Amino acid sequence: MALLEFISDEDLTSEVRLLVRKTLKKRSQAEKDFTKNVVDPFGALFEAPAFSEHEAWKSSELMRQTQKTIQNHVGTFHQKILGHVAGWSDLGTGSVVDLVNHDLRILAEVKNKYSTVTGGDLSNKYYSLDGLISPKHSSFKGYTSYFVQVIPKKTERYNIPFTPSDKEKGELCTSNELIRVIDGASFYELVTGRAYALKELHQVLPEVIEKVYQEELQDTSFKFHDIPSYMEYFKLAYGE
Repeated sequence: MALLEFISDEDLTSEVRLLVRKTLKKRSQAEKDFTKNVVDPFGALFEAPAFSEHEAWKSSELMRQTQKTIQNHVGTFHQKILGHVAGWSDLGTGSVVDLVNHDLRILAEVKNKYSTVTGGDLSNKYYSLDGLISPKHSSFKGYTSYFVQVIPKKTERYNIPFTPSDKEKGELCTSNELIRVIDGASFYELVTGRAYALKELHQVLPEVIEKVYQEELQDTSFKFHDIPSYMEYFKLAYGE
């Protein structure tokens, strides 16, 4: 039986492996460059009391340097996962839009977090989506477009018209039912038809990540520790 109803174990493992390899590569590079990069010698002293030894502090600093790389790629990870769902296509990085379902006449731009795009860039996203669905000769004419914020600002689900502020005009962008902003849990439900699809993904990831790390590190003793504690972060982001 597959781990998830909406994606094969093979495809899920493949996407996890891609992100794990990028993480390990960045971690390895950070270790090589650690003495080349200037470390704040004063900041290190004030951070030190929180760690039992220097190696623990150094490991934390290396992870901090790696974390941005991980976060930058998690949005793409979600895009790729959803692109494996039947009827959906991942158009790839650099395309006019991230995901499309021609049968349902839906397209989507996927961002990992509500704060990934802010300020005036939000209105740019609005006009970008409008430019895809409104022109008479566009292949996406009349499609419903979604600006997806996988991690929302609050623990409330939403699927509403996308009306960011247009600072040049000094007003909100025109409300259009075909240009919408949606949280990650709601979009996963829209794509898969499963109300808790995003939670289901989160719950199986530790098992898959552990297996992939064992294979990539060639170390069958590698374990993903304290999983229940990490599961709590999903509740903080999305509620019960």
